[in-house]
Order: sequence, then C-alpha cells, then structure tokens
Amino acid sequence: MGYLTIVDARGNKIPQAAVAGAYEGATTGRRLSAWGMSSAGPNASLYSSISTLRSRARDLTRNNSHADSAVETFVANLIGNGITPRWRRLKDSPDLKEEIQELWNDWAVEADAAETCDFYGLQSLVTHELIEAGEVLIRFRPRRPEDGLAVPLQLQVIEADHLDEHYNSVAPNGNDIRMGIEFNAIGRRTAYWLHRDHPGEMFLTARGGRVRVPASEIIHVFKPVRAGQIRGRSWFSSIILELREIDQCVDAELVRRKTTAMFGGFIIQPPSDYGNAGFPPVGTKTGETVGGQPLVALEPGQFPVLKNGMDVRFSQPHDVSGSYIDWMKQQLRDVAQGIGVTYEQLTGDLTDVNYSSIRAGLLEFRRRCRMLQLQVIAHQFCRRVVNYWLDTAVASGELRIPDYRKNRRKYKSVTWRPDGWDWVDPVKDRLGEQMDVRNGFKSRSQVIAERGGDPEAVDSEVAEDNARADRLGLIFDSDPRYTAKTGAMQDAEDRGSITE
Repeated sequence: MGYLTIVDARGNKIPQAAVAGAYEGATTGRRLSAWGMSSAGPNASLYSSISTLRSRARDLTRNNSHADSAVETFVANLIGNGITPRWRRLKDSPDLKEEIQELWNDWAVEADAAETCDFYGLQSLVTHELIEAGEVLIRFRPRRPEDGLAVPLQLQVIEADHLDEHYNSVAPNGNDIRMGIEFNAIGRRTAYWLHRDHPGEMFLTARGGRVRVPASEIIHVFKPVRAGQIRGRSWFSSIILELREIDQCVDAELVRRKTTAMFGGFIIQPPSDYGNAGFPPVGTKTGETVGGQPLVALEPGQFPVLKNGMDVRFSQPHDVSGSYIDWMKQQLRDVAQGIGVTYEQLTGDLTDVNYSSIRAGLLEFRRRCRMLQLQVIAHQFCRRVVNYWLDTAVASGELRIPDYRKNRRKYKSVTWRPDGWDWVDPVKDRLGEQMDVRNGFKSRSQVIAERGGDPEAVDSEVAEDNARADRLGLIFDSDPRYTAKTGAMQDAEDRGSITE
C-alpha cells in the first residue's frame, strides 16, 4: 500500500476513480483549470473589498436608473408607511397599553437627531443604506429633559464609512479590534471605533481621529450571509460589473444612434470637381468640414438641381435594434435576479406579463421581503430601539410602571407589523380572505395584521362607526346587523337576534 493510498475508517482501500471523480465541480481539468477562487474566511474576503463595493454601488445608484429603481423598490416594499410596534402582551392592561402606544407615537415624530425624518422615515433611510452599502450604524443619542422631547432620546444614522475596516489592533483594555469593531475574550462586541467625521468629508472639519463608542449605544444593521461575518456587503456585490457594462453598452448605443442620425446623406462630385471651392453646394449651406468642404441641409419638398456627374447617396446605417432589445432584456433579467426584485419592478416594463405571471413574481418577491422585514429590520433595528426607548422612558419618568424592572421582558415583548401590500386583483384576494375567516383557517385579527392594520383599533373604529350610524339613523348595505349579504334589508326578527 503506497503512501498516497486512501483508505476508509476500517482500513479498506478506496478506489482512486471514486475519489477523483466524485464531484465534477471539484475537478481540475482543462475546463476548470482557469477558475480562480478563494478560500478566504467571511471577513478576510470583505477586508480588501468592502469599501470599493460600497463606493461602486453608490455610484451606480447615483448614475444608473435601474440600480436606483431597485433600491427604491426594496425600500417601498420593505418599509412603505412604516413597520409599527404593538404591545399585545399588555391586553390585560388596556390603559397602560394605550399610554405606552400614545407616548411612542409622540416620540416617533421627533426621533431623528437630524430632525429630517420621523421614526418610520428613519426606517426607510436605514433600509436604503442597508441595500446600497450593505450595512448601516445607528447611534442612540440621549437628550436633556429641558429639550422638550416626549422621551429624552434621539437616533443618529451613521454611514458605514465611519467604521474603518482597515483598523485592526489591540485595544488598551486588551480586547481585539477587528475591522473597527472591538470584541472581548468571549467574542462579544463591546465597542465600535468610529471616525469622528465622514472620511469623504474630512476637508470640511479639522477634528479627525477616531472615537470609541460602547456597543450598547450602537445598532449595527446588516444581512449576514456567512457564519462569523462581522461586516455587511452591498446587495449589489454580485451585479456591479454587469450593471456597469450594461450602462456602458447603453451609452455606446445612444452615441451610435446620435452619430448615425447626424448623417442624412452624402453628395458625390465628379473627380475633376474635388477641391473646387467655387462649386456651388446643393441645398442650404450650414457650415464647412475641417477640410473646408461645404456642409448642406435639405429642406422638406426641396427639388435641387444637380450638376452633371453629381450623385446623392443617403446614409443607411446598420440597424441592430432587434437583437439589441432582446439582449438588453436578458441582461436586465439577470440583474433583477441578482438584486432580488422582479424584472418588471426593475424596468417598469409590463408588456409581456399577465395576471398569473406578475402575481407569481410578486409572491416570491414579497416572501423575500417578509423575511428581511422580520429577521433583519425588525430584529436588528426596531427591537433594539424599543428596548432602549422603554428604559429611557421609565428612567426619565415619562412612563410610570412600578414592576418594570421585574417584568422587563413582558413590556419589551413587541409585535412589529409591516405595512400591508396591495394586490393586482383585490376583489379575488378579499374573497379569499373571507373564505379563510369563515372556514376558520385565519382569524380576523390575522387578516387585518397582514394588511398592516391594528385589529383592536379596527374593532374600536367599527364600533364607533356603528354607534354613530345608529344615533343618526343611518343604515349602510355594508352593515350585517341590518342588511343581508346582497345588501337587502333583513327581516325585523332576524335583526333582533343579531342586535339583542
């Protein structure tokens, strides 16, 4: 048995052919010999690339309409009007629940330290940064009581550029600093080392340097794709090159069309007349070439008389429109797949869709959005905000909850409700929801929550509407207490059994 013989756990020889050809993707033959690859860890692979990926993604969203459309599509579908909190575990304390909800609503209007957004606008900003840069930081900013805020707290959104991925060192306390993040002995984040000013705007200030911010004051939002990953990568990473080259191809096609459109035709003179400055041009003279030859333009309905031997040949540029359009559609489909939106959302092109195809595409896209809403935005960002906000509200006396320290989990148990989505055919969907509720597959509360509403608030509003209608003597065909499913009035006997 040679020293290269491979054996199993019992010492039996494994055939060489079975070992070498188990997976075609692992072979190193002619077809795959030029495949460059890396076995770098999740953070080593980002170390030298994260800044470039981020800058190129931002350049694309600034200058490429498809990249900008993809970001805005995600933000609109992930956030919409906002992902809102509900304290469902406090249903036995309705007064306290309402007090907390009202205080939150008051604070949400003034949550932004920059005073440009409310809390739900910050959700949109955070999501925009998350998609474009791959990560974003939010810093808690406690305020003084005299600042007059509903709760003395605001949020500062910080671009990931402030967190230097090349800063790897040992902190004065002995902790490791990796890619700008400080970790203790058990691998827990303890601090973030941030540039005082944006690295791209240091010319505007003379401060410079880094500042250590405790991890308890920072929310770091990113979508992890590998175990052990500590920084986020731009969602455009896999399509940056393709989008850039598509952009260049589109620009080249525009220039080609513009250039060919400039040449209406060519007037050919007899050889003996070349260079004859006195030869009168046919048409209206509009200028001269670099060589001094006249440029002329023909007007509609004009019948110029040509000299003997002169000829006119019209420009007939090669048309590549057919193949260009098909090629462009395929490239944009690849881009849409890479970023995670549908082709129709990316381009606004609805020429080839029908009800079934667009619904199937939206279902898959919205399933992805729901995952991101709950696992990334709500869990990483919104949950941390509510926890810090409640601690601050109780500590400042804005909320008086005697058993808060003892039952913090109860009060911090929040259900986050994303904004609802509209459908292509709402009538069919409403009928489907009605069937689910009637058959017991869903509750009314679940249906309302899936559409971004608050079931308790809806029930209260319905009760108020009914009471007001009864007081004013109004009967609507949508009121099942008085009308049948068809809208016709019910018999008095049937109405009595409902309203008693």
